[in-house]
Amino acid sequence: MEFQLKILLVSFVATIVLGIFTIPILQRMKIGQSEREDGPKSHLKKSGTPTMGGIIMAISIIGASIVAFIHYIGKEPEVGRKLIPLIMATIGFGIIGFIDDYKKVVLQNTDGLKPRHKMLGLLIISVLFVFYIEKVLGIGTSIIIPFFKTTINLPALVYIPFTIFVILATTNAINLTDGVDGLATCVTLTIVTTLTVLSIIYDVKEVIILGSIVCGTCLGFLIFNLNKAKVFMGDTGSLLLGGVVACSAIYLRMPLIILIIALVPVMETLSVIIQVVYFKKTRKRFFKMTPIHHHFELCGWRENKIVTVFSFATILLCIIGLFSVI
Repeated sequence: MEFQLKILLVSFVATIVLGIFTIPILQRMKIGQSEREDGPKSHLKKSGTPTMGGIIMAISIIGASIVAFIHYIGKEPEVGRKLIPLIMATIGFGIIGFIDDYKKVVLQNTDGLKPRHKMLGLLIISVLFVFYIEKVLGIGTSIIIPFFKTTINLPALVYIPFTIFVILATTNAINLTDGVDGLATCVTLTIVTTLTVLSIIYDVKEVIILGSIVCGTCLGFLIFNLNKAKVFMGDTGSLLLGGVVACSAIYLRMPLIILIIALVPVMETLSVIIQVVYFKKTRKRFFKMTPIHHHFELCGWRENKIVTVFSFATILLCIIGLFSVI
């Protein structure tokens, strides 16, 4: 555990240092956020705030991962080898987000990456990750059922599409949660911490390492991302973090626990689905605005209150999630 604490500290410090140097560069390049005119009026003043801050996260994670790989490759090469697909998938999702952000912010293409191209990119990475851990690493097709504390073996033809769906759903759910200063970072930090604790209990060292790195990165990024945010993570960061949550849970054979510990992002997604379906049927809105954190904003909640309530709800859900599988 000593090394894991050290790597957490390394990623924390690296993120802060990268943030100090990167944010001014993003400002000079005018890589700023564009706010929706129909959104909460309080967000209009955020227009121009540097975005694509997920780059800071990605560089920090890559750097810390290299340090971890070098550390383990001589002592426990199997751990170092198994860490690679987790890191590659994480960065892969971040790259998809980066392309989307780059088209929106730098190339001034308001549509960004076309939804079907974005989903295709996420799908390719998801398929490669699931096939690799199942066919090459031999993780197997069993999953743990929360609360029942039992394991069931799924046929490969069921397991593979199911886990791919989990990854796609989770990455998009975390992406939708990113809309209020510090919200996605705080919620994801709590979820990843829980998955890291579970990996310690089950002694899955590669997930312990990834979790430690990402927790340190999130803590460092929060210094710049809490209200009033100096930088936004953009899709680069939110898709990257979504990938960490999904891939870690699947690697631990606990994809179903996401429904518990990540219920806040799940509700963010459901609010959008409900809004769309309800509007198509009635031509009226069910919520004032979606994702649901914007509904609470328009109800008069301040951003700090939303982050606090959603974060405490996630902490409670994560405690329930822990007891559901141990």
